[in-house]
Amino acid sequence: MFRGILREFRYLMQHKWDLCMVTLAPALVILLFTNMFAQGKPDHLPIAIIDQDQSSLSRNITHFAQLNHTLKVATITPSMDDAEKLLNQTQIWGYIHIPAGAEQRLVQAKDAEVSIAYNQSYFSVGNSISSAMLLSTLQAMADFSGHQYLENTIPYLDAPTPNVKISPLYNPGLNYEFYLEPYMIPAILHLLLCCCVAFSVGQEFNYGTVNQWVNPSSVFQALIAKNLSYVFIFTAWTWAWMLWLVVFRGWFVQGSLLLILLGQLFFYTAYAFISSTVVLATRDLTKSFGFIAVYGGSSLSFAGVTLPLNNAPMFTKFWANIIPYTPYAKLQTEQWVIGSPISISITPLVTLIIYCLFYFVLASFFLRKVLKEQVI
Repeated sequence: MFRGILREFRYLMQHKWDLCMVTLAPALVILLFTNMFAQGKPDHLPIAIIDQDQSSLSRNITHFAQLNHTLKVATITPSMDDAEKLLNQTQIWGYIHIPAGAEQRLVQAKDAEVSIAYNQSYFSVGNSISSAMLLSTLQAMADFSGHQYLENTIPYLDAPTPNVKISPLYNPGLNYEFYLEPYMIPAILHLLLCCCVAFSVGQEFNYGTVNQWVNPSSVFQALIAKNLSYVFIFTAWTWAWMLWLVVFRGWFVQGSLLLILLGQLFFYTAYAFISSTVVLATRDLTKSFGFIAVYGGSSLSFAGVTLPLNNAPMFTKFWANIIPYTPYAKLQTEQWVIGSPISISITPLVTLIIYCLFYFVLASFFLRKVLKEQVI
């Protein structure tokens, strides 16, 4: 097995483009996404204030919107058409509409009819800006009622008011670096791993070196050696990225680091054996890459990370349960973010091991079949 791993490394050293796929490509992916999400969360997103009231209330709403670091009041206009034009040109992401008579209706305990509109076609930005505009507007209206209107209208009264405490857990700031990056890096690296393994196995057929790679008495060892060569490389890249995120960026692991590292090892191993199985079954790199693109490329979308699986169609739930990324994402979330007891995360870890064993047996079957056909 050790000789098989050395053989694979020698192959990589002799083929520069293959070497780039396991060195430069992962490095560029990590560099790109660490820089993309280093800011944490988009801020100073441009909005418009449609001030048709020209009152103390509207000035208070504008003031509180300007204080919110997520927002940037790009323009204040009384024209709805001007704001809609800017919104359609994506020069602003939303607007707060303060109609005429809003302050008068508010002090009469009526609906002020203040409205908020935002661009939800960009899902993450839409959520961020809608929350920020709503918070700023509510704070402004509460401040106006308490400090500008009621303070001058009724005598001082020291009466307790109800308080509701809201506590977002695990990522209260909705920091994208900690929300998306821990899922996107493994999602992209496992796709690179699948391509590298598939191409490596496919090249054995193209070069006619299957008999040099494996003989009937060492099918298991040869298959494990080839796949583990790439598993070790991409696992090392993932650990290097985690070192940056945990040590230098401060996103420390709440639970068991060892369990996460084991999960990554079995996660990459499962996808490596899947790629080997597909290539050995089809013996066609074009079909194999097509399958990998669909099976591996859909991992992030179907794992319940970015899009919820609640009330999803039956096919979506079925697909989510036949990809190894789903149990890995669950394990990573439980141990890195939440800090769940180890006993809870044993289930996704065992699921990953089952994937490894199943596809290893399947790949071994097809490899033996290839060897038998070559002998005949």
